[in-house]
Amino acid sequence: MTGSAYPTRVVIRKTQQDATEFVADLVQDIICQSVSSTGACRIALAGGTTPHGLYKQLARPERSSKTPWRDVEVFFGDERNVPHDHVESNFHSAQRALLDHVPISPGRVCPMPADCDDLDSAAQRYEQLIRDTIPADPNGTPQFDLILLGMGGDGHTASLFPLTDALGETKRLIVSHMVPILGRNRMTFTFPLINAARNVVSLVTGTDKAEAISVIMSADEKARAALPFSMIRPSGGEFCLVMDESASRLIDNI
Repeated sequence: MTGSAYPTRVVIRKTQQDATEFVADLVQDIICQSVSSTGACRIALAGGTTPHGLYKQLARPERSSKTPWRDVEVFFGDERNVPHDHVESNFHSAQRALLDHVPISPGRVCPMPADCDDLDSAAQRYEQLIRDTIPADPNGTPQFDLILLGMGGDGHTASLFPLTDALGETKRLIVSHMVPILGRNRMTFTFPLINAARNVVSLVTGTDKAEAISVIMSADEKARAALPFSMIRPSGGEFCLVMDESASRLIDNI
């Protein structure tokens, strides 16, 4: 591939199912390696519709039985301002597809408190929880073993949308903010936290993502800069981007 492909690793599989199974294998490997080396694995799950199939794959008994879920601590990279049992809640979706089906202690699952009246205060509390729980990197930033991310057709990732102030955040690790295009509030990881991770893995599938992917993987720096997904650049970690052929179809020379 030519151009400015910035992820550490780019993987393209024929179908969405193939790409999902690849990521499930990768996530399992990261969890097993982290638990083997440190006794624990701290992960942040992604929201949206794309990860649903991934979570179901991870929950399959033949895979779950080989994954040390009892040593995993789960956080969330973003959340909608709805109750945890709401159909639109990222936590609720992950709970039904994955967390209810693996042997993980409820005390090790930390949903974002995005249904509070004071979302800014709630974001600060969640950030403090992460600072108290996740070991820091040499710069003092909590370092997740794995952060899972998706991407929207507009190039957003987590709840970091184009033309929002959260993109420029350099100090706070968690923010709540109004997303004008949605007309609602979201809570989200910011890039200082995302880019401190040991592993960032993104599963991007579907034809509606192809145009944004073609820009992100191009040499056009100005066009790339307009898409938040292009700001994923782990400073000391690995970034693996996994796509199906539909999402990658407009990339040149693959």
